[in-house]
Amino acid sequence: MDQRATITAGRGRRARLHPRRALAVGTVLALAAGPGVAAQPDPRPATSAPATPAPATSAPATSAPATSVPADRGAELYRQHCASCHGPQGQGAQRGPSLIGVGPASVDFQVSTGRMPLSTEQQQPRRAEPVFSAGEIAALVGHVGAFGGGPQIPQVAPGSVTNGRDIFAATCAPCHGATGAGAYLTDGSIAPPLYDATAVQVAEAVRVGPGLMPVFPSQVLTDQQVNDVVTYVRRLQSDRLDRGGNPLGRLGPLAEGLVAWIVVLGLLVAAARWLGGRAGE
Repeated sequence: MDQRATITAGRGRRARLHPRRALAVGTVLALAAGPGVAAQPDPRPATSAPATPAPATSAPATSAPATSVPADRGAELYRQHCASCHGPQGQGAQRGPSLIGVGPASVDFQVSTGRMPLSTEQQQPRRAEPVFSAGEIAALVGHVGAFGGGPQIPQVAPGSVTNGRDIFAATCAPCHGATGAGAYLTDGSIAPPLYDATAVQVAEAVRVGPGLMPVFPSQVLTDQQVNDVVTYVRRLQSDRLDRGGNPLGRLGPLAEGLVAWIVVLGLLVAAARWLGGRAGE
């Protein structure tokens, strides 16, 4: 009897201690897991959350500020600087020829060399500083090129100096001089010097024939031959400084030789007269 009472009392004691142990274990676990576990859920219903504000894209499109950048920069430049002479659609006018069919190479040559646009009318525009930046030139070339036709801007590659010299002597030197210094033509026009021309500008001039210069299409000069000519002109530009003597404006060996002969003959005549005068004394 006493033994059963002792066992029953022990079980009752363990039963009374169990809630305390559970509470202690729960407290330790809650502290170890951090405050996020111990946090109580929000008893408020989900509908009590504040309403989400409307996104910014719900604003009407008309509220966006208008941009001042033109849609087509090339068209804008053409209207400002070219249309008054060449017509709004490049069809030509009284003051300027048609640009339909001239092609991107011709436009790039005229604009990049500063020959166009003209501030005053000239019979033969001369090379000058370009009016537009490189990006503006590209935009203008693209706009006028859309009129159709004409050669594209050449893709220049290295060529043969020897072949270029032979082609230059036969097709270029009669007007531009053997050294590329330029010359006055019989009709009063000028074949300009080639010293300031870029490689692309030389190739463009060959293909489009600006001014009085003849056109050399691919049937006359192949792309490789054009590269040869460009390479030789670049050599002339690098050899522009004379090694010695008076350059005489770099008129070429024929003109410079003629001047030299005139000077020598003048000295001979002067010497003969002086000797004759001495003999008469």
